[in-house]
Amino acid sequence: MGNEFICGKSINAWIKEYPIIKDLVDTKEVFWLNKKYTNFEKAMNKISLGEDDVKDAEDRLLRFAPLIAKLFPETEKLNGIIESPLIEISKMRSKMETIFNTTIPNKLLLKCDSHLAIAGSIKARGGIYEVLKHAETIAMENDLLHIEDDYSKLSEKKYRDFFSKYTIQVGSTGNLGLSIGITSAKIGFNVIVHMSKDAKQWKKDLLRSKGVTVMEYESDYSKAVEEGRKLSNKNPNSYFIDDENSKDLFLGYSVAAGRLKKQLEKMNIVVDSDHPLFVYLPCGVGGGPGGVAFGLKLIFKDNVHCFFAEPTHSPCMLMGMYTEMHQNVCVQDFGIDNITAADGLAVGRPSGFVGKTLEELLSGIYTIDDEKLHSLLKNIRTEENIKLEPSACAGLIGPVKLMQNINSLKSPLYKDITTKLPNSIHICWATGGSLVPENTL
Repeated sequence: MGNEFICGKSINAWIKEYPIIKDLVDTKEVFWLNKKYTNFEKAMNKISLGEDDVKDAEDRLLRFAPLIAKLFPETEKLNGIIESPLIEISKMRSKMETIFNTTIPNKLLLKCDSHLAIAGSIKARGGIYEVLKHAETIAMENDLLHIEDDYSKLSEKKYRDFFSKYTIQVGSTGNLGLSIGITSAKIGFNVIVHMSKDAKQWKKDLLRSKGVTVMEYESDYSKAVEEGRKLSNKNPNSYFIDDENSKDLFLGYSVAAGRLKKQLEKMNIVVDSDHPLFVYLPCGVGGGPGGVAFGLKLIFKDNVHCFFAEPTHSPCMLMGMYTEMHQNVCVQDFGIDNITAADGLAVGRPSGFVGKTLEELLSGIYTIDDEKLHSLLKNIRTEENIKLEPSACAGLIGPVKLMQNINSLKSPLYKDITTKLPNSIHICWATGGSLVPENTL
């Protein structure tokens, strides 16, 4: 069961203090309610980021929209804005109600980040944003770009030649590497993606076909990040995108919330104290779901409840937040192997930055085993003709998990929640899948 002592305590001592750890070690599914969750205003007192930071990120993406539309024709119809559909999945809802013998109240929606342009995953948000911000920063520092310019000029050869003097590096299990690699190479940067053993071969092949250097590691995600950071630090012209600690990635993801609000309004869906919103987000290291959850809390405050979803073999964020040890513990410490078909979620050590930021904002975390992920993958393809990857299916079971554990929502913060459930809205965040080759599903 891993090391006899973890941070000075035996496994038995950990289990005595944190009983859920027994089920985590046994790779059983769990549903954890965050005891530190509190009201929005109180929680925000401890957080340095806010609405102005998210608006700055949104404004930057708008400035870059003309360039994105020029470099990636698939974004032209949205004028260079990278956004995904929000759809109702009533057939899948009925199928899950039958399979799991439960009732999912009111509306079940799917946020299809699986179909985001360019990278086909939620990582197209934060990853592409941080690449663009870095490009803007160095271009402005060299007097090649001004904020009032038409950013589409950056597609010209002289700018590509300029960017080719610089390198961008990142550690990834796959999807973040795709978003950063594809975008960086298109702008002109040299790109090195450090990929863990969990990364799928097709993702490595796709990156190499775009001119990206892929370095492979026999170890897991954390090691790929560590080695990538070391290599980047040796090159003064190299910029390392740090999925574990990057505020820019986090803010890039958070922009999704304002856009989701507009989509809900267009569908005439109200979110208020009588119509609570529940959002279920697959979680790896935590940056993507953390940024989205943060943006949603800024907009909907106490009327939204965000839950992370993790594989039973990689429950790193749950382990970190539950014990309040955050990045100081990893699943391997407890003998959990971190091996899962959900490659995008195969992370052993969570982001301490995300865990601490959401310490009082996240409603809870649940885990799901690989067998259910594969079943959900098959069923959503059959019922809704939507192509996802296993990790993206972790959010689908969220409403089922909530209803199966509804009696545990006894905290005053969930006051009257059971009476409001008939009017609730449930959004499962589909984080990747549209670029997956047919023969790998």
